[in-house]
Amino acid sequence: MQDISDAAEEFRFVVDSDAEGGRLDAVLAAAYPALSRSRLKDLILEGAVSIDSRSVVEPKYRVRVDETIVLVAPPPEDPEPQPEDIPLSILFEDDHLIVIDKPAGMVVHPAPGSPSGTLVNALIYHCGDTLKGIGGVKRPGIVHRLDKETSGVMVAAKTERAHKHLSAQFADHGRKGNLHRIYTAFAWGATQAAGGTVDAPLGRDAQNRLKQAVRRDGREAITHYSVTGRFGAEGWDVTQLSCRLETGRTHQIRVHMAHIGHPLVADPVYASGYATKINRLPEDAATPINALKRQALHASELGFAHPRSGELMSFTADLPSDLERLAAAMARYNRAKPV
Repeated sequence: MQDISDAAEEFRFVVDSDAEGGRLDAVLAAAYPALSRSRLKDLILEGAVSIDSRSVVEPKYRVRVDETIVLVAPPPEDPEPQPEDIPLSILFEDDHLIVIDKPAGMVVHPAPGSPSGTLVNALIYHCGDTLKGIGGVKRPGIVHRLDKETSGVMVAAKTERAHKHLSAQFADHGRKGNLHRIYTAFAWGATQAAGGTVDAPLGRDAQNRLKQAVRRDGREAITHYSVTGRFGAEGWDVTQLSCRLETGRTHQIRVHMAHIGHPLVADPVYASGYATKINRLPEDAATPINALKRQALHASELGFAHPRSGELMSFTADLPSDLERLAAAMARYNRAKPV
């Protein structure tokens, strides 16, 4: 019998003389070691196995030579996140929640391509077994997310009650409650106005499913922005922005700013066409941008109502060192200075 450890979702094989007379669940366990015998027994009982085109739901069934067995195998299950001793920058913690300053480069929860080293792995280690299962097995404690390369303030729940309460605040986006989220961003170009609102629905890009795009059939997405700094010299401009989210869609600020012609500095996805613009900058301004290797975006402030006491809480995170170096370099080219 052939090895099917790398089988597709549907596996088909013909019983040979070596397997003749064996129990169906035992034969499948030998052929499909990726699943345990108990799991295969459950699949048989659920009708996932057929022999010669007829469903067989009896694990004890004795197979015969030349019978064709078809197993509709389930997709591989993601392993339960495990604790990992990863340092956390903790801004606040009590029995109900924890607020951290997430560094750029850290994924929030395990996903294909990032099975470990995530914020969830770090939280499970820090909080212990009490965190496991809060809000779900795969993403315990998580009530909102930041992109991998976006740094800044995040809150996670440590109890089911806190998870439900905080999730409701994020779902409302602060329209009726006390949640607010403010981001610091550096964008290419000089905005015409000192501030504005981008109201443009977002959905998956039809040409690239890893990207988001403005789409008529997308989900409502609203970003409010205000200018906090203007920098530049002949041939180039960079604008520092404070962005407040009214909705929380994937890549929202990054897509919205690109949509109005001001993609974020060093954004590898939505500002790829601006890579050559760095060549126009003097060396002291170009160096910190080339060193970024990520979009110039930082979740600088997060406010919400405490899920237990109802107290209004607000937390801020200073710019990380890479964006601080960028800000310092830009300050040398402050367009607000008198000529």
